[in-house]
Amino acid sequence: MRLSELGGKEIIGLDNGEKMGVISDSDLVIQPENGAIQSIILPGSSFFGFGKKREDLVIPWSSIVTIGPDMVIVSLGQEETQASQK
Repeated sequence: MRLSELGGKEIIGLDNGEKMGVISDSDLVIQPENGAIQSIILPGSSFFGFGKKREDLVIPWSSIVTIGPDMVIVSLGQEETQASQK
């Protein structure tokens, strides 16, 4: 799969079915030695600029369960999900 094909896919949490973000709005951490993707960083956001800004959420590449035609399904532990929402 090419990186350009990941661009518009939504990231969905397997644990709660929540839409977490879109790959095109995130950053990728890539190993310079071999070009492998280490993780996806979803930027924290607030609701239309109001309220408290969430911290960035780091999703390890190993947490990806499957990549489908329209979405990427990830499985994060409850502790990681709750910690990122504080």
